[in-house]
Amino acid sequence: MILWLNPATGLSGDMLLGALLGLGAPLEEVRAAIESTGLRGWSLDSERVQLDGIAATKAVVSADDDVPERHAADLIELASRARPEPVARMAVSALEAIARVEGRLHDRDPAEVHLHEVGGLDTIVDTVGVAAALHELSVTAVHSAPIALGSGTVRCAHGVLPAPAPATLRLLEGAAVVGADLAGETVTPTGAALVSAMGTRFTPPPAMTLGATAYGAGTKRFPQRPNVLSASLGSSPSEAQTMVVVECNVDDVTGESLGHVVERLLDAGAADAWTSPVTMKKSRPAHVLHVLCAPGVEAALTEIVLAETGTLGTRRHEVQRTALPRRTTTVSVRGHRIRVKHGPHRSKPEHDDVAAAANALGLPLRTVTDMALDEARD
Repeated sequence: MILWLNPATGLSGDMLLGALLGLGAPLEEVRAAIESTGLRGWSLDSERVQLDGIAATKAVVSADDDVPERHAADLIELASRARPEPVARMAVSALEAIARVEGRLHDRDPAEVHLHEVGGLDTIVDTVGVAAALHELSVTAVHSAPIALGSGTVRCAHGVLPAPAPATLRLLEGAAVVGADLAGETVTPTGAALVSAMGTRFTPPPAMTLGATAYGAGTKRFPQRPNVLSASLGSSPSEAQTMVVVECNVDDVTGESLGHVVERLLDAGAADAWTSPVTMKKSRPAHVLHVLCAPGVEAALTEIVLAETGTLGTRRHEVQRTALPRRTTTVSVRGHRIRVKHGPHRSKPEHDDVAAAANALGLPLRTVTDMALDEARD
């Protein structure tokens, strides 16, 4: 799935999170990823707001936090606990970028850097939340128009500085930017760090089949201009993606272990993982473990296969995959939240959500499925 951003009034972590929630990233799954860090005393909600006539989604983040500053290493440690693993990698990448920049600015070791404006617990909510939302939306590429930079001054822990702040400019190195007649800070350090961690490419909208568009609400107000981040999902079904299949044969691994490794591979970024029964030499019954993945995560997933199965080797081959555009929304069936995945030709409620609601309501599975689809069509 392709994500295209148009930061015409700038970019912040909460604006990006709001836009992704507006695109259908399931709030409960995003919360679960943040909870997996062990963070306490926070909350995340979303609400629909109107900004100068534009309906937008606002990420409402709060944290019980009276600590004025923290070591960057403390936040990185929290983010590293996030699950699934790709979420932790992206969040840690963003926080490490902030630590490196602050270290360069103040001539200190990044591990010893104290963070002020981005040292709050809400930074963990923003970075892990955005990474989790991207994971849930199956985003594999991020493109963006140039980021609008404001002017004037910004007040921070080190006094009044010219806008954009020095840390933000360092974090935006390599990004496409454009000046705008907007007063003050339009890009936050967290937003700039996430741009880098997402591997954003600055291009016009790429060739794609355009899907949903949503707007993430900012907190500042500008004269006659809605402070929103436009985000669009799309896919190019006519273009096949080059993927890798990693395989191995195993005849001494239990069914429980195979189930565990399949789940771990999916959590670690595999596009798919499955097993198939085979007969090996000496007529021994066995299984083939298959892992479908992008080339960039092949090495990490191969290491998981080797460690979990004990196999002495794997084989790999490239394949071409055509992926249709899809998105996920969340509906409520008699008070129970059910995720619904939408493709070009059909929509399907998530089985685990339907089963949980059916059990709680005492209704047949098929009845709850039909109710969820009816809600999704409204």
